[in-house]
Formats: sequence, C-alpha cells, structure tokens
Amino acid sequence: MATQVAVGQARVEAEPFAQPRGLWSWLTTIDHKRIGILYGVTALLFFFIGGIEAMLIRVQLAAPNNDFVSADQFNQLFTMHALTMIFLGVMPLSSAFFNFIIPLQIGARDVAFPRLNAFSYWVFLLGALLLNAGWFFGEAPNTGWFSYANLTSPAYSPGHNVDYFVLGLQVLGISSLAAAFNFLVTIINMRAPGMSMMRLPVFTWMTLITSILIVLAFPALTVGVTLLMFDRFFSTNFFIPAAGGSPLLWQHLFWVFGHPEVYILILPAFGIISEILPTFSRKPLFGYSAVVFAGAGIAVLGFGVWAHHMFTVGMGPVPNAVFSIATMLIALPTGVKIFNWIGTMYGGHLDFRTPMLFAVALVGMFIIGGLSGVMHASPPVDSQQQDSYFIVAHLHYVLFGGSIMGLFGGIYYWFPKITGKMYKEALGKLHFWLMLIGFNITFFPMHWVGIEGMPRRIYTYNSGYGWDLWNLISTIGVFVLAIGFVVFIVNMWLSVTLGEKAADDPWDGATLEWTTPSPPPLYNFKHTPRVTSRIPFWSQKYPEVYGDDDHFHHHATDAAADDHAAEHAPASAHAVAHDEHAHEEAIHLPNPSYWPLVTAIGLTLVFAGFRWNYAYHAITYIGVVTLVVGIYSWALEPAMDDPAEHAEAH
Repeated sequence: MATQVAVGQARVEAEPFAQPRGLWSWLTTIDHKRIGILYGVTALLFFFIGGIEAMLIRVQLAAPNNDFVSADQFNQLFTMHALTMIFLGVMPLSSAFFNFIIPLQIGARDVAFPRLNAFSYWVFLLGALLLNAGWFFGEAPNTGWFSYANLTSPAYSPGHNVDYFVLGLQVLGISSLAAAFNFLVTIINMRAPGMSMMRLPVFTWMTLITSILIVLAFPALTVGVTLLMFDRFFSTNFFIPAAGGSPLLWQHLFWVFGHPEVYILILPAFGIISEILPTFSRKPLFGYSAVVFAGAGIAVLGFGVWAHHMFTVGMGPVPNAVFSIATMLIALPTGVKIFNWIGTMYGGHLDFRTPMLFAVALVGMFIIGGLSGVMHASPPVDSQQQDSYFIVAHLHYVLFGGSIMGLFGGIYYWFPKITGKMYKEALGKLHFWLMLIGFNITFFPMHWVGIEGMPRRIYTYNSGYGWDLWNLISTIGVFVLAIGFVVFIVNMWLSVTLGEKAADDPWDGATLEWTTPSPPPLYNFKHTPRVTSRIPFWSQKYPEVYGDDDHFHHHATDAAADDHAAEHAPASAHAVAHDEHAHEEAIHLPNPSYWPLVTAIGLTLVFAGFRWNYAYHAITYIGVVTLVVGIYSWALEPAMDDPAEHAEAH
C-alpha cells in the first residue's frame, strides 16, 4: 500500500502514480497534459507544412510570368495553406494550451471528460490527414479556404478536390465541438474552492469565451458543408442557381461561422498575453474586469458582422449600413483590451524576456491589422479593396501578427512548466527578431501592391504594373521567416535534450500553474488549493502587498510596492493556499483507454468512405461497425482503478 503524508490537516497519497512510458502509453493516454503535448507537436508539424506551402506560393510570385508551379497547383497551394494554418495550426496550438494549462490554472486534476478529450485529439489528427490526403492524388482542395458556391459544384469542380475539403472539415468540426463542450464543463464545474468566475485567470476566461464561440459558430459551417456534400454526392441543388439554389446561401452560412472564427483564433492569444504582460511587468493586469467583459463583448458582436465580407454581392444599402456600423462597434472592446495591456506595462518593471517580446509585438502588430480592419468597415472602401492583396495584408497582420505572435509567446512562457527545462534565451530572442522582421518584410508590402490593384489568388502577372519589386521583397521576407522557424525548432530541441532544469516558478508567476512542479505530476495537485484572490500565488508569496482580494483592493500596486515584494520573495515556490479544514483526500485518476482512438478511426472511416467508395461503400460500412463498437466499449469501460492498487503495480 502507498504511504500517507500529512499536509496541513489533509492526508493525500504519496506519489501514487508513476509516469507511463512507451508508444502505447501515448496512444491510450487521457492525461490532459499529454494530450496538450500531442496537440502542440502536431500543430507545429502542420505549421511547418503550411509554411512550406507559403514559401512555394511566394517563389511563384517572386517574378512576373513565372512558371514555377501551374495554375491548378497554385490554387491547391493557397487553399491548403489557409486551411492548414487556420484549422491545423492556430486552432490546435490554442487547444494545446487549453489542454495543458486550464486544469492547472483552475486547480483541477484533469478535464471534466478525459476520454472525450483524447477522442477530440485523435479525430483532429485523422481529420487533418483526410484533409491533406488529396496531395497524394494530385487533388488537394483548390477553391479557396472559403470554397464559394457555385465554383464547388460538380460542373465547375468535377474532380475530388472539393470532396477532401468537405469531408475533412466535417471531421475536424466534430473534434472542435467535442473539445469545446469539454472545456465549457471543466471551467464551469471544476474550479478550485474560492475561485469564483471573477477570479479566473484571463487566459481561462478567453478559453471559456472561445469554447462558447465554437459551440455556436461551428454548426453553421457543419450545415454548409453537409449541404455541399449532398450537392456533390447525392445530386441535390442547394447552391445551384439553375435549379433554384442560391450561391449566397453558402456565403451566409460560411461567414456566420467565418467571422466568429477570427475571434476563435485571436482570443486565446489575447488570453496568453494577458498572462505574460503582468508577469513581466511585475504588476497585476490593469482593468481585469474590463478585459474580461471586452472579451465577452467581442464574442457577442462577432456574430453581428459576418456580412461585411459580402459588401460586394449586392445586399443593398440597408444591410450594408447595419453591418458597417456593427463592424465599427466591434473595434471598441478590442481597443479596450489594447489600452489595458498598455496600462499594465505603464509604470511596471518591464523584463524583456522572449515571452514579453512576443506579447509586446502582438500589441503593435495587431493595432496595424485592426486599423486596416476598421477601414474595411466602410462599404465604399471595402468595395475598392475587396479581393486585393490589401486584404491579404490585413488578414495576416491580424492572424499572424496577432494569433501566431501570441501563441509563440505562450510556448516560451509555459515551456519550462511543460517540459521541466529552460529554453535558450539567446536563441529565443534571435527567433523573435527574425520572425518580427521577416513578418513585416513579407506582409507590409502587400498593402501597397493591393492599393496598386494586385488581385488575390492570381498565380502570375505581367511586368509593368509596379508589383515586381514588392513581390520580390515579400518573397525574401518569407525566407527570413523560415530561418526564424528553424532557429525555433533548434532551440526547442536543444532545450528539451540539453537544457538546464527549470525551476517550478521561473518567472515568479501569479497563477496556480506555477505552484506545481515542472513538469507537473500526473495528478497536478497533491491536494486541492483554496483561492482567495485573482492572483492567488502572488497573494501567498507577497501577502503584505497583495493578500486576498479584500486586502489587495486597499493597497497600491505602484513601483515601490513591487520593489518591496521582490525584496521579500520567499525561497519556496510552493507557498500556495490549501484548505486546512479539508477531509482526508485520496487521488483518483481515470484509466488509460484506447477506445477513444478506435472510435475516432471509425468516425473518420465513415466520412472517408464517401471519397473512396470501393466495393459498394465497404469503407463506410467498416467505419460504422468500428464506430459502434468503439462507442459501446467506451461506455462500458471501467472509469478508474483504486489508486492504492495502482501504486503497488508501480
């Protein structure tokens, strides 16, 4: 039997769970931290693939009348680049942080539904492979990431290119919804004692809001791609004008999803830098409540602006005016966040480590993207710039300068906690500067070529339009970005294999994840923490400055107080509050399981059978059987073993 250790008046198991090892342990894991690592590694792999696609695009456009790739290959490249970066890069990398960090930040031992969590990852991975399978047959999606009807009809796209788009997004949508429901329940129901909603870390808040957006927005995309699937496989006519269908129905369904999707991509990054900036400014987030409600405001308004993507389709002056006003209004909560971030840094003791550099870069780059976004709230301006490279520049300043800058900041910020190793600071800063410089060299000239009339999605152009030099400069920039990514990979590899051991609290953090060892044990917390403020770890380390919420609200957080806190920092990084009146506490963790993987395989085969319908839909039938067996076995599987027996086994 495992021995017992007293902590305060709570008794817990003493290290009852050994870390599983081997490939099988990764295939059967339902540990939220390991699933987070799987999401992160997979997302970075697809970042690499998406980057290769971007480099091929830029090589083709580096000079006029280039024939490096054909027109159809170029169509496949820019379509898959967008789909890869959005659905297989940014979203799963955000999910990596959701999985690893959220239970730690709220004081939980795991997510609400660990097996559903594993299922969401395996569905994501298999859906990503299905989406990319077209490359092996020369038939990757080629109609743009938005795949406007009726370009996607069998008459205009007779091959299987669009089929991979339809089937891949259906599978990926199931993964996103499963994960979103899981995090909604986890955040609402599994918070540590004392952690009220207005004591949640901002990153947890942004995760909650993002999950709500996914639950509300993805069904619209699912409906759209299902109707498109029926048009392509069963000869219906939802989007065929000659048969009474409407191509604009697709645009409405897609953009009702597509514009909240922008905030699904950016809000996690907003949450990440809302953790980084206070830590490296040595002061609490300025205007916590304003930042939280601004995030909620963005989510609400995000569902009322979708048709600003459709100003040129002829909706009429009244709809154009309504959506124009709504688009201008959504800039207000975004501006609130920016002023709060600046207010956090103002008067702080700024420490420009690599995470802080990425956070500050996000603020600057997102302001540029936001200003060009406000321009497009005006229908006349949008009509002039629609489908030009100016839109490409705006999009990338929002999603690369915003989302990706924030996500890389998060990688460096939580890298010591995730791996237990410190990254190489010099290489981290080199990566940052290469990424920032390369990003601006690549995308800022696109504003100019867009204003000069260069349309999106053309695979070549004639000389004499004034585009030649700027396109060459953009191509040079993307290679600088590529060098930066290589530096990042080298840094991660060297740090994981040869890096020095990380302290449990290397940044002197304020939230609960920094109270755990680096990396955290399987069970996260030996006993459940009790939360008394929005910055629980700072409240424990510096009670004379921060204390609990009631104490903190009556104390200034000026530079003198920060100096006092730094001088009196305790040696231990484990000064976290515990419930001294808790009853004896045993640690229970659910069993590993391979049934989520089996179920995900069955689900993917069901959809893949529509593309490879050999032998009378045999693949679909096999998928249905596998799916039913997986669900049935999953439902009957024992939830967990006795922890003492688990300890004896190890």
